Amino acid sequence: MVKHSHWSKMSEAGTIMGMKALLWAYKIFGLTGFRLILLPVMTYYYCRRRNARQASQQFLQQISPYLPKEQSLSLSTFRHFLMFGEIILDKFLAWMGEILKQDVIFEMPEVLEQIENSQRGGIIIMSHLGNMEVCSAFADQLPDISLTLLVYTQHAEKFNSLMSRLNNSSRIKLLEVTEMTPATAMILSERVEAGEYIVIAGDRTPVTGQSRISMVNFLGRKAPMPQGAFILAGLLTCPIYLMFCLKQQNQYHIYVELFSQQLTYARKQRQEIIDNAVQRYADRLAFYCVKSPLQWFNFYLFWPDNNDANTPDI
Repeated sequence: MVKHSHWSKMSEAGTIMGMKALLWAYKIFGLTGFRLILLPVMTYYYCRRRNARQASQQFLQQISPYLPKEQSLSLSTFRHFLMFGEIILDKFLAWMGEILKQDVIFEMPEVLEQIENSQRGGIIIMSHLGNMEVCSAFADQLPDISLTLLVYTQHAEKFNSLMSRLNNSSRIKLLEVTEMTPATAMILSERVEAGEYIVIAGDRTPVTGQSRISMVNFLGRKAPMPQGAFILAGLLTCPIYLMFCLKQQNQYHIYVELFSQQLTYARKQRQEIIDNAVQRYADRLAFYCVKSPLQWFNFYLFWPDNNDANTPDI
């Protein structure tokens, strides 16, 4: 039986030192050299990280019924790992401001216009599908917009420092939030009122407060997903957007959707409304997973054991 561990208990794929080393390889040897170095690195990771291999296999098996047969047959765990390595380089390019306008396609310009014309900020919910760092291109498209990315990592200050050295004009800041305190909520409220957007991942359960999850239908099977983004949106009474950044044919396609103008609820309705919101998010996440299945980068077992299949509409 496979042991399920919370994602925060598992080591991340890269560290600050590792990212600096790969960045050095790219700067010295260019793209070709980076890929030559990356191949043995990812091969080593593939061989040594049994839990990550199992997580990849679980996800690919779960999504296969939703894909055309030819595409489903072409999926493999090793290809999944190699795609993760490719995205590492794109993270560096995004941080350095080297992802050019012609490299990015905004699929829903009308939503960008709505954001640009708004006086207040809001919440942008992302995921570990595709490349979250390309949200820097979103900030470049809207020069008056600043972003605060909520992360679970004790290295947030070091990430900020690294990003600043790569691109000191970046308007993206990282804020470490192991636990959402009243003080943190007040800081975020002030930023939203000032027109800033709070970026938060919606696909990883909280490090603390495991009761704040909803069991939702995701790719035909019940999975736990966090309520945090929607609880925060209710507190801040601000618009909620979804953003997905997928690499397709050497270009990044950024999809920004308005999820809700405002999430409000009475006390008795709170649980039902939040559960419904999390399910809606899971449905949209599943839709985009089908577009780019190898860009799913949650390398931990996402679904608990012994769940009955129940195919959702995608």
